[in-house]
Amino acid sequence: MATFKFPIYILALCAGFLIPSSCHDGYTGIQKKHAALFIFGDSVFDVGNNNYINTTTTFQSNFWPYGESYFRYPTGRFSDGRLIPDFIAEYANLPFIQPYLQPGFDDYTYGVNFASGGGGALAETYQAFAIGLNTQLSYFKNVEKQLRHKLGDGEAYIFLSKAVYLISIGANDYYTPLMKNYSSTQDEEYVGMVIGNLTVVIREIYKVGGRKFGFANVLPLGCLPSFRIKNPENIGACMKEAMSLVKSHNKELAKVLLKLKSQLQGFKYSNADFYTYLSERMNNPSKHGFREGKAACCGSGPYRGHQNCGGKGGVKEYELCDNVTEYVFFDNHPTERVYHQISKIWWNQTPNVTGIYNLRSLFEV
Repeated sequence: MATFKFPIYILALCAGFLIPSSCHDGYTGIQKKHAALFIFGDSVFDVGNNNYINTTTTFQSNFWPYGESYFRYPTGRFSDGRLIPDFIAEYANLPFIQPYLQPGFDDYTYGVNFASGGGGALAETYQAFAIGLNTQLSYFKNVEKQLRHKLGDGEAYIFLSKAVYLISIGANDYYTPLMKNYSSTQDEEYVGMVIGNLTVVIREIYKVGGRKFGFANVLPLGCLPSFRIKNPENIGACMKEAMSLVKSHNKELAKVLLKLKSQLQGFKYSNADFYTYLSERMNNPSKHGFREGKAACCGSGPYRGHQNCGGKGGVKEYELCDNVTEYVFFDNHPTERVYHQISKIWWNQTPNVTGIYNLRSLFEV
């Protein structure tokens, strides 16, 4: 941790959120009015970082019809429109949070987005094709240094302590082994590695001031359109191995967050049950205003499970639904409408459902 210029007793109070007036000395008006938003993760949160890395079209979405619903052009978001971080920023009265790798972007007044489609907690997950969580952490540390240079050590620390940190990670770590010879006996050890790496990153963010975190647990991976076509003898069924891994991950994540809360002073979090929210919409689409809960809007083959939306891969031909608002999935990712619904729940939900806090309370400066 950096050496701060504030007296030790003041820093201790600031870290614990018993913030005296001296913690605000010299703080600018814009910094008093809002909590910044820093975003880490995978394609569920990536707003365009993969546009600026040397990767394949499998890990990019900067082509039509991505973005068709809201932006009317492809932005690099893996959906037809906005993602959860976009809606959360809106609810918090922030502008869209920009991707870290966007050329010329270096104003972190409102935060920054480090997420990368294909990114995982493990370094080997889609290495060289996506930005892993450890690299995202290194980007964040670069931002932290710039903030200390611009604001001074003490004010940068307070700025980071007021900020909210959203994290969605893990799905790609499990997707990779499921494409190989996987045995369920690996569950405990493998999940432990993923959760362990995530825990290290959380602690590193905490060291430089981070106190308020929002976690989206891993979605029901085995029920995505691409997995429903994996078993030729039972097309349409969810992959059991994938579901087992994800359930283990989400269970361990909940345990670790409770442990961190007991160990780290001032640590606050909201844990969104992305798994349940999406499962409910897949299994009972009409209850939530959808017509189709299993097949994707964009792709090809059964359930449009072949991931060639946009025709940029090996197979150029693809199908696109007429009304995306009727679908739970756009391609292998949820539609903007699903993300909107989940964002509302996460922002407003009662604490006994989302964890210790909802997101609204975390943004209260």
